[in-house]
Amino acid sequence: MALGFVSLFADMTYEGAHSVIGPLLKDLGASATQVGIIAGLGEMIAASLRYFSGRLADKTRAYWTITTLGYFLNLVVVPGLAFAGSWKAAALFVVAERTGKGLRGPAKDVLLSDATSVVGHGWGFGLHTAMDQTGAVLGPLLIAGIVAREEHFGPAFLWLALPALFAFAALIVARTMRPGLTSAPPQTAPRSQPLPNVFWLYVAAAGLLAGGFVDFPLLAYHFQKTAIARPAAIPLYYAGAMAVNGLAALIFGRLFDRFGMRILALGIVVSLLALPLGFLGGPTLAIVAVGCWAVGLGAQQATLRAGIAQLIPIEKRGNAYGVFNAVYGVLWFLGSVTMGVLYDYSLLALVIFGIAAQLISESAFMIIAASCICAASIELYNATLIFCPSPVRVRWMSASRMPCTRCMPAE
Repeated sequence: MALGFVSLFADMTYEGAHSVIGPLLKDLGASATQVGIIAGLGEMIAASLRYFSGRLADKTRAYWTITTLGYFLNLVVVPGLAFAGSWKAAALFVVAERTGKGLRGPAKDVLLSDATSVVGHGWGFGLHTAMDQTGAVLGPLLIAGIVAREEHFGPAFLWLALPALFAFAALIVARTMRPGLTSAPPQTAPRSQPLPNVFWLYVAAAGLLAGGFVDFPLLAYHFQKTAIARPAAIPLYYAGAMAVNGLAALIFGRLFDRFGMRILALGIVVSLLALPLGFLGGPTLAIVAVGCWAVGLGAQQATLRAGIAQLIPIEKRGNAYGVFNAVYGVLWFLGSVTMGVLYDYSLLALVIFGIAAQLISESAFMIIAASCICAASIELYNATLIFCPSPVRVRWMSASRMPCTRCMPAE
């Protein structure tokens, strides 16, 4: 819960900024392609850093130190956007902010996976996402009020320094309340085993989903360029999306604990609708598109990280989250760049590209969901995860039970 308050205030800061990054870049002279590159580049750099920071977190176990440093960089640079005099300067601030998020991501996810082991990973990550999105609603609302008064985007970023200070204070409290992991294995635990094959299939499916999922700055750019929404209304759209996102994360998190990753397919189906409704529809359909986008994002946030927590033992999760976030971010970048280029070429081609990537991703997740994943006892099988095909359903076996005979490792 303490980490939830950190995320609440942190999301007020950088999601408030994220709600108007697209329009800000447009006002500073950026094209749709450049907006797509900037939005995706920040995610790619952050994703690459997540890979190394995840390995560093597992090696040093300095989870809190890495998390704190990441939040510091993440939050300090946001108010600096008020002083950006060109789209290139704004792009540097955007990349720096994403870098901080990438640095802290795997270490924070390990802390969360440890804290949520009691209540269920799906519900725990869903509740954390809901608190995230509470801040993500309040931040854009703050920005919307300031933009309506000032009629400019720049000055609004200075006010985001206030929630940033509250986030740092909450982080200090959270570290005091929970200084270390409660379920960390002893230092002698085996570490040389590779990540299981099913993990890589899972990562590939998530990466395809990221590649076909449109970034909000490009949607916001389209809304302003086509006069679908007034500048002051765009952060209100984003605030509403974050409210829907938080509710969707709670619902999908609870459903994930009950039904497994099959429930993600429903979120993908809903998120698909954001592309045709947002880019090919009018003002009313644009609002529906933002809602569909938010539901899809909430489903991803509640289930993708929770799935890894069930696939991978805790002593290897830092590395696993790092690899996952790296692939996810790189493909998000490639998808964002592709959509930015397609926007200047053909809106229909953009929509087809995004839908196709997400449908392929959904098929991959359904293949995983139609398989049998048995987790053997950590003590008996050195935390080895064995992947066993089955045409019927996903079956998660607790670490205290023996695996089925089809999943027994060869002697």
